[in-house]
Amino acid sequence: MKSQYRTLFAFVALLVVVSLACIGGGSTTPPTEPPVNEEPPAVEVPEQPQATEEPVVVATEPPVQSSGQEFFTEEFDGDISNWSIFKVSGSDETNEEGLVLETDSSRLVFDVGTKYLYTYLFYEPFEYSDVSVEVNVENRGTNNNNISLVCRYSDEGWYEFNIANNGLYNILYGAIAPDGDITYSRLADGGSNKIKSGKDINEYKIICKGRKLSLFINGYETRVLEDNNYVLRDGKVGISVSSFKDLPVKVEYDWVTISEP
Repeated sequence: MKSQYRTLFAFVALLVVVSLACIGGGSTTPPTEPPVNEEPPAVEVPEQPQATEEPVVVATEPPVQSSGQEFFTEEFDGDISNWSIFKVSGSDETNEEGLVLETDSSRLVFDVGTKYLYTYLFYEPFEYSDVSVEVNVENRGTNNNNISLVCRYSDEGWYEFNIANNGLYNILYGAIAPDGDITYSRLADGGSNKIKSGKDINEYKIICKGRKLSLFINGYETRVLEDNNYVLRDGKVGISVSSFKDLPVKVEYDWVTISEP
């Protein structure tokens, strides 16, 4: 039921608050690369990718954050400096400069032209206990990528829901050890024929309420589990896009809704 893999990278804090105007490096939360066969087996967690030897945070000033709203819909047509970002290089082939992250026509666009790059954004103004995160995303590139939704991200760990565009998903618990290594434990995995593969639009939703973790795919309740092992209480919420070996990866978030469950 569990799978662990580790990485070494030289920074103390897992999360670095950086504006979208100056995209930097940070922590590691690489999702699972899904296999691409038509009838895939259970998701295999690959060996933890190696971060660059000396990650560089390209930031000259901290972002200017507004007070923000606790529950709202982010439509990416205004100031988004309340969102922090970090990137993780997954292999020696990864070029962190191969990412274009921008807002365009009220959409947040991830245009990834490099292999094994994991890019995360977290909403900084609030930490949440019971929360729902829902997204509308459109795939405009290869079919081999991951969308991730995160809740209760803190020093104690986080819950991560990974949905692959080819029909697979998994739910993980991640944590950072005192020595800076990352460990992951698989809480659930599977597949869903409700995921619209190819160049299409999907709506994904997670609910973290008490010990209950729920994943919804295009309005369908896909997986519900109760976590009695890690029992995270609160933390930040976030979104992510991951590239693997097939390029280009282009994903557009139309909106993100943070609400009470």
